[in-house]
Amino acid sequence: MGRAEPAAFVTRLGRSAFVAVILILCVTPFLLVFAISFGEKIEGAAWAWGFEFTNYKRFFVGADYPNTTSLLYLKFLWFSLYYAMFASILAVATSFPFVWLMTRQSRRAQTCWLVFFLASLTLSEVFVVMGWDILLSNRSGLPALFKEIGITTWLKESGWLDVLRTWGIASPRNVRFKPTEFATILTMSYLVWPYAVILLYPPLSKINNELIEAARTMGAGPVTVVRTIVLPMVRKPLVGTTLLLFVFLLGTYVTIAVFAAPDKSTLSISVYEAVRGATLNAPFGSAQAIILLITAAIILVLGRIAFLPDEGRR
Repeated sequence: MGRAEPAAFVTRLGRSAFVAVILILCVTPFLLVFAISFGEKIEGAAWAWGFEFTNYKRFFVGADYPNTTSLLYLKFLWFSLYYAMFASILAVATSFPFVWLMTRQSRRAQTCWLVFFLASLTLSEVFVVMGWDILLSNRSGLPALFKEIGITTWLKESGWLDVLRTWGIASPRNVRFKPTEFATILTMSYLVWPYAVILLYPPLSKINNELIEAARTMGAGPVTVVRTIVLPMVRKPLVGTTLLLFVFLLGTYVTIAVFAAPDKSTLSISVYEAVRGATLNAPFGSAQAIILLITAAIILVLGRIAFLPDEGRR
């Protein structure tokens, strides 16, 4: 008993320290942002603590409601969800076949690929966006290359340039990738592509090869095997990965600042401009951040209920 009591005390102390760290690093910042969102902006100064819903009213209907109504920040929220949703779906949809083929290779090849993707995670968003900015630049990137090798001329003669113009990725003279939704979603998808590969690798690598061989023996082709055996077995990891990447992309800043048009910006840009911009309106920036967080939580819950019903009931 004498030795058990100190051990139990140390265990309780360790648990208490762990809970304290979680509270300090996770819960306390959230509570501070939540409290600041009810503050008041002082003209000509910074802001003061308070308890009013002016910032939330400004977000949903505008600061001058009911005289005028503004849905600007709801529009920013929509584009935040729009970019994150399509970029995460694109990343998972394109990484899935790659990971499946990677798991069919030797262990050594799989290890090399995993090391490569883990190393690519060390690249910051700024570095990646800078590379894509050069690649999609209208003067020195792909549009200039298309013009030099004659692709632009062929697009004009075949009428495809007009089609691309309706999609927003061309001008009357050449292909144009900046600023467009296409470039924004493509770059965001590239940012999380290594994460998608790493998250999908464990469930795909655990699929029993005997099931695949049995299906092939019975005459099923590769596409049929993937559609009828592989996809049902990894449905939950696919949905979970998509939701995780979706939440991660909601906070993307540099990509939006470089590739998105000003009228199609997101809340991450708006939050930064409110907190660090010329207005120094931290309460309104905090209110936007809280709304974005609540929206993400709602979508996660709805996605889990809709696509993972078994998990939702638990």
